[in-house]
Amino acid sequence: MTDISRRAAIGAGIAATTLPRFAIAQADQRPVITVAVQKISNTNTLEPLREQSNVGERVLTTSIWEGLLGRNYQSRLETTPYLATETRRISDSVVEIKLRPGVKFHNGDELTAEDVAFSFGNERMFGPNGPASGETLRVGETVPAGRGGKELPPEVPAVANRSFPGFVRFEIVDRHTLRWINRTPDVTLEGRMTHSAAPIGSQRGFAGAATWLDWARKPVTTGPYKVAEFRADQSLTLVAHDEYWGGRPPIRQLRFVEVPEVSSRVNGLLSGEYQFACDIPPDQIVSIERNRAFEVVGGTIPNHRLTVFDKSHAILRNPLVRRAMTHAIDRQAIVDSLWSGRTVIPAGLQWEFYGDMFIADWRVPAFDLAEARRLLREANYRGEPIPYRLLNNYYTNQTPTAQILVEMWRAAGLNVQIEMKENWAQILEQTPTRAVRDWSNSGLFSDPVSSLVNQHGPNGQQQQVGEYANAEFNTLCRELETSTDRARRRVAFQRMLTIAEREDPAYTVLHQNATFTAKRRDIRWQTAPAFAMDFRAHNFGS
Repeated sequence: MTDISRRAAIGAGIAATTLPRFAIAQADQRPVITVAVQKISNTNTLEPLREQSNVGERVLTTSIWEGLLGRNYQSRLETTPYLATETRRISDSVVEIKLRPGVKFHNGDELTAEDVAFSFGNERMFGPNGPASGETLRVGETVPAGRGGKELPPEVPAVANRSFPGFVRFEIVDRHTLRWINRTPDVTLEGRMTHSAAPIGSQRGFAGAATWLDWARKPVTTGPYKVAEFRADQSLTLVAHDEYWGGRPPIRQLRFVEVPEVSSRVNGLLSGEYQFACDIPPDQIVSIERNRAFEVVGGTIPNHRLTVFDKSHAILRNPLVRRAMTHAIDRQAIVDSLWSGRTVIPAGLQWEFYGDMFIADWRVPAFDLAEARRLLREANYRGEPIPYRLLNNYYTNQTPTAQILVEMWRAAGLNVQIEMKENWAQILEQTPTRAVRDWSNSGLFSDPVSSLVNQHGPNGQQQQVGEYANAEFNTLCRELETSTDRARRRVAFQRMLTIAEREDPAYTVLHQNATFTAKRRDIRWQTAPAFAMDFRAHNFGS
């Protein structure tokens, strides 16, 4: 240590011992912010490979976890560099990635290519039967057998396999350079790097956790905030990660609190207990904004609300009944009555940011009671009960939407009966009574594989839980995932929409989702066109 640095250290030590205690306490003037949410996590974990949900996106994305590439939450969700500064295509199945130098994990370690390879490895992501990507592999080395590691919940490799179906391994070129090696051609590899299942964790942090659950509740990542305390089903407290590569976080402590009831979230906001309140129904917006100290921000997001069918159910096995259900729904009435016209009916399960893959002239099934009744007569349906499993307002307006749907189906002659459930495990439990449920699907990046294949294909949730299968649809899924012929991919996608939304319905789209957040008007914060809440330095002030 030089004389200058020694004197500086001694001086700092003297200052720390002689300053009044109140001066030290007041040194960090950044605010403490509390956000009231409907729910923090469906799985009571903070590991995105387990927590693939709307509520998880809100707290995990931009605050805790980051990927190689991400989305621009202040614009239109364009792909933007995060932990990678550059990607370069070497072939249709290989992408070279340059990492951002100097990125620090929450434990002080520097991000390296080793951490990226680990994050996509068998030990954390694919499990012991996955590709041998968990090993440190240098260019030119042979692929070793996978080692496995901590016991992973089965949902983790399931999410990995459907999110990265062709992934083989990472090859490490040097400390900050590596190559994604895919088994098959894939025009969407860069998009997959923005996927909510693709963020990077610390290899040493994972190894140091006693169990997988310990890791999953206090992961070591690179985001602007790190986990201080996670109380399952109650609260999540984050603190600033002051070595964050994107600049010093503007909030000293960021706390998410579970407040299931809308009225309690609103009352807590107005009383000053919370600074933000999420998932505000449109009919509450006017009353909140009567108080000029508060405002409600938000709008439509790349997420569609669906009604999902289990075609193994005795009645729904006949596609004519499912088709009748799609035609019995007056979607515009739902948008007008429950959403005050603040959302729209989209062109099926797709988004305009798909670019040349977007099927502009596609429409959801038309509201046509006569056609619904005709289809039921052809199906020889005689009023047998059809169960509809429901959560209590997990989605905004979920319960009133379900009540309206039941009446619309009744008008067509369908006997649909609501069964209230407490959690997703009960919703998805495979029994003879599983028939209809609610869901939502997001456009995770700018290609149809991010939603239609990811959620409804052979590795997607709907097929994995046994609700749906269609041989032609599954063949087209594989083509969409591996073909490099964009014109051919577009034809395949349109045919898949025809199968899944018209001929052999897997689901029916109700409306585009919208999310509204109430906040103090004096806080400078821009809502994202997504569930994610961005509290980084460029997006927060007061």
